[in-house]
Amino acid sequence: MAETYDIIVIGGGPGGYVAAIRAAQLGFKTAVVEREHLGGICLNWGCIPTKALLRSAEIFHYAENGESYGLKIEKPSFDIAAVVKRSRGVSAQLNGGVGFLLKKNKVDVIWGEAKITKAGKGGPVEVEVGDATKPVVEPQNPVPKGVLGHGSYTAKHVIVATGARPRVLPGIEPDGERIWTYFEAMKPKAMPKSLIVMGSGAIGIEFASFYCTMGADVTVVELLPQILPVEDAEIAATARKQFEKQGLKILTDAKVSKVTKGAGGVEVSVEVGGKTQTLKADHLISAVGVQGNTEGLNLEGVGVKIERGIVQVDGAGRTNVEGVYAIGDVAGAPMLAHKAEHEGTICVEAIKGLETHPMKKTQIPGCTYCQPQIASVGLTEAKAKEEGREVKVGRFKFQGNGKAIALGEPEGLVKTIFDAKTGELLGAHMVGAEVTELIQGFVVAMGLETTEQELMHAVFPHPTLSETMHESVLDAYGRVIHM
Repeated sequence: MAETYDIIVIGGGPGGYVAAIRAAQLGFKTAVVEREHLGGICLNWGCIPTKALLRSAEIFHYAENGESYGLKIEKPSFDIAAVVKRSRGVSAQLNGGVGFLLKKNKVDVIWGEAKITKAGKGGPVEVEVGDATKPVVEPQNPVPKGVLGHGSYTAKHVIVATGARPRVLPGIEPDGERIWTYFEAMKPKAMPKSLIVMGSGAIGIEFASFYCTMGADVTVVELLPQILPVEDAEIAATARKQFEKQGLKILTDAKVSKVTKGAGGVEVSVEVGGKTQTLKADHLISAVGVQGNTEGLNLEGVGVKIERGIVQVDGAGRTNVEGVYAIGDVAGAPMLAHKAEHEGTICVEAIKGLETHPMKKTQIPGCTYCQPQIASVGLTEAKAKEEGREVKVGRFKFQGNGKAIALGEPEGLVKTIFDAKTGELLGAHMVGAEVTELIQGFVVAMGLETTEQELMHAVFPHPTLSETMHESVLDAYGRVIHM
């Protein structure tokens, strides 16, 4: 007889494990089905290990430039195997932490691949779990409440949180040797001398920044007119200047038309301005986006509506089929871990009958952890004007900030966009040191419907980088002090 739960979560990534823990807190008998890693792509192959790599690159950069801080550091070098080992160790530690949290909250973990075999019509949802195609249970990670395996399970509610994988372009399929995705780029066997990065979104730029800082000759190829396409154009342009100053080569309005692999590397044909040029490198990193993992779940078989690979849901994660929900990357953009976590919480609380509010997607921050960092929330200047808004725009450069100069990080920009009629903060965009930590101030302000008057009257501590935020607001209203 199939074991029965109140809630089964398919996928143990950020959205899935957070949903499971919140469900357990609310008194639901809960299980997570996971085929590979607790923590998902984010913890094991994305957000966390890339930040560990980028931290190593940052320290190496400071060591190379020690003289500018009055320090003498003789010929700094690195061991790429040790850099990778540290990154993987960080992931392993946090992976084990997720297992501990699930165990602490009495959430069962079922290892395998799930398929929904029956749903809707007021009955329980049936889930069949088979052996995982890539069963990876690292021995140092505690498996909560014993190891459950393949078999049949039922639940009143099933939440699909299966995440996403790298998008693959025809003719440029990754082979793990010469053409990489973020999986291979995360753990190189040796430090490449040259790289071509196809795509300049967050993933592409972060890897380009890491390898460039570590000494590789890196070229970024972007199909669109600007790098970091989702960011404000002015911020993207500022970042590009700094990247190119560091030695990063960037081609925009450029299309990869052909990739030829050989024993010594890759040759990439790129169409730019009506002409074709050939680039050569040790490896190509394909970073052209991700796509949701909806295959193999039998979602369409039980009637769940999917459009362009995205499960269609309402503001609480409900699909059109009773008892089936979806959160995170499979439920659409923005495909970010923090968005998945909050969707999981909202979904479970709605199942419980608590009062919930759909997330405002314009208030979800985005961060890119390159050097310099980029962070943003809300509307870009162009988007605000497209919507017919009359705007006031403020700008403040890090060159006018005492803390930035003391840190040796004077290159940066904070840009704020307000509705000229109401004073509503429509968007905030940043490039510079530690801006991924600063952006949350504007996120909170937008959530509280803070106006320009309240932001101008707020007291910011001195000396801090956060003062750039205050000055940008002041600049939007002709009151900037330090520029």
